[in-house]
Amino acid sequence: MSPLVLIALSGGPDSLALAAATAFEAPRAGWRAGAVIVDHSLQDGSDAVAARAAGQARELGLDPVTVVRVEVGTDGGPEAAARAARYAVLDRQTTASGAEFVLLGHTLDDQAETVLLGLARGSGAASLQGMAAASGRYLRPLLGIRRATTVQACSDAGLEPWTDPHNADPAYSRVRVRREVLPVLERELGPGVAEALARTAEQLREDAEALDGFAEEVAEDLADHAEAGLSLPVGALASNPPALRQRIIRLAVSGEFGVALSRAQTLEVARLVTDWHGQAGVDLPGVRVVRRAGLLVFSASS
Repeated sequence: MSPLVLIALSGGPDSLALAAATAFEAPRAGWRAGAVIVDHSLQDGSDAVAARAAGQARELGLDPVTVVRVEVGTDGGPEAAARAARYAVLDRQTTASGAEFVLLGHTLDDQAETVLLGLARGSGAASLQGMAAASGRYLRPLLGIRRATTVQACSDAGLEPWTDPHNADPAYSRVRVRREVLPVLERELGPGVAEALARTAEQLREDAEALDGFAEEVAEDLADHAEAGLSLPVGALASNPPALRQRIIRLAVSGEFGVALSRAQTLEVARLVTDWHGQAGVDLPGVRVVRRAGLLVFSASS
C-alpha cells in the first residue's frame, strides 16, 4: 500500500489550499492523502464548520478524513491550550493511521508573526527562529508562500474557505500583530518586511542548530555523571564563548534533571564561572549548583 500523508485541515484558506494541492500532487508521487479536522468546541457551530471542512476534503478525494472533537483546557492561555489539544489529536491520528507525515498550513505570514511575537518576548534565538519547515513528522510546505496566495488559490479552484472569527479578534496578540503591527512596518519601512523576517528566522535556525549540535558534543565530553547529579569543569566552561558556555549549562540541567532554564537562571549559573567571588551557589527549580574544587556541581535539591 502507498504511504499516507495527512493534512491538518481547519477549513481556512491556508489549510484548504494545501489540501487541494496535496490531493492533486500526492497520487502522482505515489502517496495517499487524508485529512484530520480538529473541532476545538470553542465557538457555536464549530461542529458544522468541522463537518463542512470534512465534506470539502472528501470532495477533493482525500481519504481517510477524520473529525475529532476536543475539549480545550486553560493551561498557558487559550491559544496555547488549543494548540496543545490540536497537536495531541494529530499525534494520535498519525499513529493510528500509520501516516508518515502531517502537513500543516502555516504560511510566510505566520512565520513573520511568530518572529515578531518572539522578539516581543525577548526569549532569544529559540523564539526568533520561528517555525521549522520540518519537525519530525510535521511538515510546513507553505512557509515560503504568502497568505494572499492561498486565498487566491482557493478562489481559483472554486473553493470557499471558512473565515475564523478568532482571526479578527484583537484580544489575541497574534491578531494584533497581523492586523496592526505588520501593516505599520510595511507602510513605514517599505514592502518585504514579512519576507525579511522569514529569512532572518531561517538564518537564526541554521546558526542555532549548529551551536546546539556543537554544545551537545562538548557537554558529552565535559560532563562527569555521578549518582547525585553531574559536574562540569570550570576551566573548560570559561574557555568557551558565552553562547556555547550557556548552551552547555542549559543542556546539562535539561538532560540530567529535566529542567528548562530561562536566560536569567542560566546567567546566574554562568556567573559561578565568570564572576566567581566565593558565592554559595545557585538554587534552581529542583536543582542546586555550587562551585567546588574547580568544578560546577549540579545536584537535585530537596
